[in-house]
Amino acid sequence: MTEKKNTAENVSENGSFVFKLKFRKTLIILAHMFLFSVSLLLSFLFTKNMQLRMDWFLEQFPPVLALTLVIKILVFGFFKQYRGWWRYVGITDLFGIAGASWVSTLLIYILYTAGILNPLIRPFMDDFAKVSQSIFILDMFGTMFLLGGARMIVRLYHEEFRTVEGTHAKRFLIVGAGNAGEGLLREILRMRVAEYQVVGFIDDDPVKQGMFIHGIPVLGRVDHLPEICQKKEIEEIAIAMPSANRAELRRVVQICEGTQIRFRTVPSITDIASGKLKVSQIRDVDINDLLGREVVELDLKIIKEFLVDKVILVTGAGGSIGSEMCRQVCGFGPKLLLLLEQAENPLFLIDKELSRAFPNVEMRQIICDMADSTRVDQIFAEYRPEVVIHAAAHKHVPLMETNPGEALKNNIRGTMNVANASDKYSVKNFVMISTDKAVNPTSIMGSTKRVAEMYIQDLNRTSQTHFVTVRFGNVLGSNGSVVPVFKQQIADGGPVTVTHPEMRRYFMTIPEASQLVLQAATMGKGGEIFVLDMGEPVKIVDLAKELITLSGFRPGEDIEIKFTGTRPGEKLFEELSIKGEDMMATNNPKIAVWKNIVMDRDQLRGKIAELLEVADSLDKNLIISKIKQLVPEYIDTSASH
Repeated sequence: MTEKKNTAENVSENGSFVFKLKFRKTLIILAHMFLFSVSLLLSFLFTKNMQLRMDWFLEQFPPVLALTLVIKILVFGFFKQYRGWWRYVGITDLFGIAGASWVSTLLIYILYTAGILNPLIRPFMDDFAKVSQSIFILDMFGTMFLLGGARMIVRLYHEEFRTVEGTHAKRFLIVGAGNAGEGLLREILRMRVAEYQVVGFIDDDPVKQGMFIHGIPVLGRVDHLPEICQKKEIEEIAIAMPSANRAELRRVVQICEGTQIRFRTVPSITDIASGKLKVSQIRDVDINDLLGREVVELDLKIIKEFLVDKVILVTGAGGSIGSEMCRQVCGFGPKLLLLLEQAENPLFLIDKELSRAFPNVEMRQIICDMADSTRVDQIFAEYRPEVVIHAAAHKHVPLMETNPGEALKNNIRGTMNVANASDKYSVKNFVMISTDKAVNPTSIMGSTKRVAEMYIQDLNRTSQTHFVTVRFGNVLGSNGSVVPVFKQQIADGGPVTVTHPEMRRYFMTIPEASQLVLQAATMGKGGEIFVLDMGEPVKIVDLAKELITLSGFRPGEDIEIKFTGTRPGEKLFEELSIKGEDMMATNNPKIAVWKNIVMDRDQLRGKIAELLEVADSLDKNLIISKIKQLVPEYIDTSASH
């Protein structure tokens, strides 16, 4: 019975809503006409000492009302005043009302004083002559006051009186009294159900202390947070500082942790601006927030020209970087996107995701082992890609130490096959994604990526294809990275394993890395090795501590941190900098070009051929000896393990 009643109520509400939408503009125009009439009537009353007399009400008022209604209805329509949503009225709407009122009053005054209307109002000439010109000025201000007030009443009704009380509204504190904090408060006030009772703001700005925002006070500074939470009985905290840097956010998070109260954060400014998220979509603080970096500024016009309406091939399309490259590329409207992947399950998953998110982008799913030159050639011959983004590689350092031959086949032979096919079939642009581990490598993986860089850089010298390489460090949340490993270890109750107390790594988010790769690709003339600015390196042990804390535990007490020792091929500190004598700046401050001397082609290709000949050898020392002939800076650390 209850379900039927609720259904009936929903049908009734929906029917009412449809009716309102259908006749909304008509109702709004009628409301304006009513308020125009009231404003003019009040203006007459003010000039007549508030005495309603039949002589002016029946003789002077009607013709003036007819004139003002015609002019105002047209002018306010021109100013788009019948399209606004009153419950979301803001300052811009009030400016619109003021502008329309001023223009309509000016037109009425000109028509009234210039005698333009004399032929039309001849029967009412005597009545018009008795009308004081001050009535029009009073009417202008009356119109602004009544229309602005009506809109504010509608907004107030929706934000204050129409809120349905929930079972319990949590006492809520907002850290950050800036635009994000104010926007969060506004969206909370608009909520249909009262989930939160905003008690106050916290902000370090001395100018804001003691101020009120929409009636809610700024209670103090961030350092005072624990005392304020205890005094005001706060149940939840929102950190509304989307533009804060990593150090500022970490400080706030650490203070919030001390309160033992749940704290969350609002989305980043970029997510809000792009429309993906609203300010009120608060979420738990993530490690990405604490390692967050400045928003990437891209030349979207150039990137679009680089990708739009072209056949794009992405190798390693199911991997962390490859899949994100596909997402970024789809946003620029390619003619055809080729998803090339050796592993079928990741390819299946990324294809399903992209098909849902970008139904208008044509795609092909291609299973291919890059080491198979015949298969690679068939793909290029059939689809003729114009841009190749080469993200496929074996990247796991310890695994490649124990399987060096596979690193040679995939990272060197596979890259050569794709690069040679790109040259043969006149691909316009080829972008290889490399790694910071290729700099003075201490691992098989890093050295194979360095050899791959050398090959495509050499090939560029005689090819019509523009071959470029982009190097960067670790990406947060990628397959095999420390973050998902640490999260699983925390979920299992610990310990969290860190190889060495001084282990440091550069970190970048996957979307940021992918965007900068595309930007660097548009800058390349061919042969460059671009290096991305990774910011400041992060201690892995600090990363582990922050993840433990964000999971609601205490490092060293609830969850133990255990040091296991460095693994084969690992260095304590990766070398990746965009500053120095061997670096050349570009017009993007986050991208530099590494200047290096290219090896003689015959010598390079001869040594690569010798290296690949031993790919199936189980003798790791033999493989390493061949690598050192190509990459003399390679340091074998496996002997120390």
